[in-house]
Amino acid sequence: MGTAFAQSTAPTGGPPALVGIFPIVAVLAVFYLIVIRPEQKKRKEHEALVKNLKRNDQVLMVSGIYGKVVNVGEKTLSVQIAPNVQVQVDPSAIQTVQRGAGAEKT
Repeated sequence: MGTAFAQSTAPTGGPPALVGIFPIVAVLAVFYLIVIRPEQKKRKEHEALVKNLKRNDQVLMVSGIYGKVVNVGEKTLSVQIAPNVQVQVDPSAIQTVQRGAGAEKT
């Protein structure tokens, strides 16, 4: 008698590769929207804040010290933290700037 070959009726291969990649792409998109994008926005706002510093602006530094900007240099700021006490700080140390009623006009 002859040999019979059975034909396979089961489908070959699995789901398309796109189905396996979709969860990874979705997680990366959520990570970007929740973590990276807000951090970029915050960094741009801080850079604009530091770029617009002027003499006599009242500032709060990240250390919690309040002071008044006395001199704005290219890489450092002179901040008066008490009468006749000035410190040189990096502009990135400025947390907030208070303008208006608290700042003197010259």
